Amino acid sequence: MKEQSPSYRLAVSTAASRYLLILGVLALAVLVALPALVSRGALQDLIFVFYMLALAQCWNLLAGYAGLVSVGQQAFVGLGGYVLFAMTLLFNIDAMPAILIAGAVVGLAAIPTAFVVFRLRGPYFAIGTWVVAEVFRLVLAQFKQLGGGTGMSLPVSVTNDTFGLEWIKTLFDVRTAAARDIQTYWVALAIAVGTLLLAYLLLRSRHGLALAAIRDSETAAESVGVDNDRTKLWIYVVTAAMTGLVGALIYLYKARISPDAAFSVLDWTAYVILIVVIGGIGTIEGPIVGVIVFYLLQAYLADFGTWYLILLGALAIVIMLFAPQGIWGFVTQRFGVELFPTRRRLMRR
Repeated sequence: MKEQSPSYRLAVSTAASRYLLILGVLALAVLVALPALVSRGALQDLIFVFYMLALAQCWNLLAGYAGLVSVGQQAFVGLGGYVLFAMTLLFNIDAMPAILIAGAVVGLAAIPTAFVVFRLRGPYFAIGTWVVAEVFRLVLAQFKQLGGGTGMSLPVSVTNDTFGLEWIKTLFDVRTAAARDIQTYWVALAIAVGTLLLAYLLLRSRHGLALAAIRDSETAAESVGVDNDRTKLWIYVVTAAMTGLVGALIYLYKARISPDAAFSVLDWTAYVILIVVIGGIGTIEGPIVGVIVFYLLQAYLADFGTWYLILLGALAIVIMLFAPQGIWGFVTQRFGVELFPTRRRLMRR
């Protein structure tokens, strides 16, 4: 009798990722219910963690997968914040839909900037993105309706009259300030989870294969039919829109904006790069690990003043020297653990 040849199948998920899916659903349910269980201070810390995680995932998609190392992501954070202020103050749009509008506007604004910075390569691209951010800062500083160079605050009528706020006050029996924290927490959680899912689904799609090919070798990717410029353009626009969305949420929560703060390279790009480098660039898990480490360092070392920044920089240097792939990259290489697998494997049935 003729021996039947073995059959194979393509698999992406692993045993660890299947367990993670179950744990992730349970963890998400706990996080949604968390405002009823923890203090306002804890919620405020988690809001910070969630929006920094979302920013880190966006930069990781751009630099870790498409090879576009930007030091100008503050352009989209600041622009998102200013669009939110314009929508709420000049057009009387509720702040919740204004966040979505801000993301869309920033995505559209990224298209013409892409045609400028994409003419540059390597370090020149990085410098070009920073110059674009500075141009946005200088231009928006001229708009007196939005505070000019000194900035402005959102009136109470905007921050305390957003969609769903009264329902939260009734549900949790809290004052307006606490209800605002709960609302912002839920929106930040939704954006963070949405960014994770977006990154995971993108990287598992054919677009993800194109990004991986570009990251490994642009010449080889082009030789097998990948349109490098188009692929880079859409990932640049998508990450810009998501970054603008996060920026709108940040400045709705802060309720005050100024050009220097909104377009701060330290707050919205340097820290984000550190998070991704520490956690592991080119992995979905890396920014999660990096933002946890960053938060713990900030929480426990911030009182040491400039020593905090020195220790943060020293940690990044040590990791780059001894674990160039970051903490999670080292774990994956050592133990083969992938919680968000995106590579396709040939498995025997």
